[in-house]
Amino acid sequence: MNRSECPVNLAVELLGDRWSLLVLRDVMFAGKRHYRELLASDEGISTKVLAERLRSLTDAGLLTRSDDPTHKQKAIYSLTERSIALVPVLVQLGIWGHRQLGADDGLSRHAETLDRGGRPLCEAFMDDLREAHLGAQARRLPRGDRPALELTG
Repeated sequence: MNRSECPVNLAVELLGDRWSLLVLRDVMFAGKRHYRELLASDEGISTKVLAERLRSLTDAGLLTRSDDPTHKQKAIYSLTERSIALVPVLVQLGIWGHRQLGADDGLSRHAETLDRGGRPLCEAFMDDLREAHLGAQARRLPRGDRPALELTG
């Protein structure tokens, strides 16, 4: 049960623990889709905590879990439209962490690149995530008219 219906409270109750946003970050920006890949996070998430977060993110409709056709015992985690809508929020958190807390330049490059590209680049990135995770064709601009996302150093 939610403490209040305040939009900030509702978001914090869903995403306010340390690991939920980091799992989503790794799926969004690092392309990690399997349990073992997510377990290798630089922050050192434990197997128990990762399993709990994947379950809660799936239950909340932020991730889906499906069988990996290449391996019977593996699952693939995919973003949902609900989690893809968080991209601008995570970009701004990354920008804030870089500028206010001195986060590593290399680790901040995704957020900085998306921020510099503005809304069109962020929307193009979100469309790419939709294609990769939802199988949906990019909706906003034809591929030839979309800005390229250059995330290399």
